[in-house]
Amino acid sequence: MLLHQQFVRMAKKHSKKLAVIDKTTKKNITYSTALIGALILNSKFKKYDEGFIGIMIPTSAGCALAIVGALMSGRIPVMINYSTKAEENAKYAQKKCKFKTIIASKALLEKINCPVIEGMIMIEDIMENVTTGEKLKAALISKLPVNMILNSIHKGDENDTSAILFTSGSEKDPKAVPLTHLNIASNIINFGNYEKLSESDIILSNLVFFHIFGLTANLWVPFYYGMTMVAYSNPLDFQTISNIARDEKPTLMVGTPSFFRGYLQKSEPGDFKTVRLMVAGADKCPDSLREGFMNKHGVTLLEGYGATETSPVISINSLEFNRPGSTGKVIHGVQVRLVNFETGEECKTGEVGKIFVKGDSVMKGYYDDPELTADAIVDGWYNTGDMGFFDEDGYLWHAGRFKRFAKIGGEMISLVKVENTLEKFLPAGVSCCVVEVSDEKKGSEIIATVSAEVNKTEILRKMMSELPIIALPRQFIVIEELPMMNTGKIDFRSVTKIVQEILSTSNSGQLII
Repeated sequence: MLLHQQFVRMAKKHSKKLAVIDKTTKKNITYSTALIGALILNSKFKKYDEGFIGIMIPTSAGCALAIVGALMSGRIPVMINYSTKAEENAKYAQKKCKFKTIIASKALLEKINCPVIEGMIMIEDIMENVTTGEKLKAALISKLPVNMILNSIHKGDENDTSAILFTSGSEKDPKAVPLTHLNIASNIINFGNYEKLSESDIILSNLVFFHIFGLTANLWVPFYYGMTMVAYSNPLDFQTISNIARDEKPTLMVGTPSFFRGYLQKSEPGDFKTVRLMVAGADKCPDSLREGFMNKHGVTLLEGYGATETSPVISINSLEFNRPGSTGKVIHGVQVRLVNFETGEECKTGEVGKIFVKGDSVMKGYYDDPELTADAIVDGWYNTGDMGFFDEDGYLWHAGRFKRFAKIGGEMISLVKVENTLEKFLPAGVSCCVVEVSDEKKGSEIIATVSAEVNKTEILRKMMSELPIIALPRQFIVIEELPMMNTGKIDFRSVTKIVQEILSTSNSGQLII
């Protein structure tokens, strides 16, 4: 199943239905109009080099149709992260994937203060220069039967790359992840069947398309099923998102816990009441957030787990099978194996091990990096770098990144578990991040950072009922603005650096044990 061909089928089937309600540009477009727009971009993009083409446009109808148009023309969209270091990311993508043309947005570049770099072509200029003849030709093609339209655009194979995305690159250079049509389509089908998605759903699409969560769930899910997409370009505009949810009455919504926390705080009771499926991913979902949405909006906030390399969904809770705190059951078509990090043997029920994933939604390998690929994928099994365990009912529990385990007193301590326990006892509105700091003399220590002063002694007393002594934080340090990644997660690597600097220059943070 090729993604752009499925879009054509849905556009013909639902020609009069709204494809995109674009809340950024204040334009609504039907599937019929969307098909014409994609066909125009298809013909425009054919003038550029074959192979890769960069896409650097905010979440909008324009970005969605540029991606579809690129695939129709036989080009492969390279999704460029513009949230931080946009110029650097664009040049890195060009160099890594060896291409020149980037379809960018003039309005975006002005907003983020990014210069026009060599190879950039503005989507606004492309659309302004569309001739009447080009519009008529696209409109005429759009009226043809489905098979004739499919014969007029790029065909290809389901194992062809449908997009290149980049990992965060917080430790090394970002890795380029090529995902095929089969990778993304299989994930949509298996996730969609599990959650009973249908063409009657309306999805609030406010995540960026250069992250896999946004690309799959916010762009290809609605186009695959023929849903209406309500697009808005800024997930951090909490008030506006809440207003959009109230006015447009979406039935589906996905996001990160930090985004959902913002929506919960800024919304009025009932703003999200029409959302039948609300899924949080990319980070741990706290109980307080789940309780907040249920109490304020009567909505069950579900938790899922995935990765860029797995297109992304691995496991997810559903309204029928929901175990709060877990990341749900592994979806059909995906296999998960948990391996003991010391013995290499398969884990028993309840035993924490490294998470390996196999299935049609798993990438073939990193682009132009056989070494990294060989490290990450062995016999088709992708090493996620995460730790977790299965409970007796088959729910997968995420225990944190392998790199977020600390060896203290010979024991492997999950910093995420310490963080989750600490979070339960913090006052409302206070965020935390638990990190490991190594010292040649003292060895490794667990340090808690919090966004405001707290009663450390009282909190530690409560934590002792749930954690062993060696897992308790040795110090509490206040960092009012905990650094965040553009995905909405707390950036624990940056927090670790800040803590190391504080500890090396002063005696900040009261020693409490």
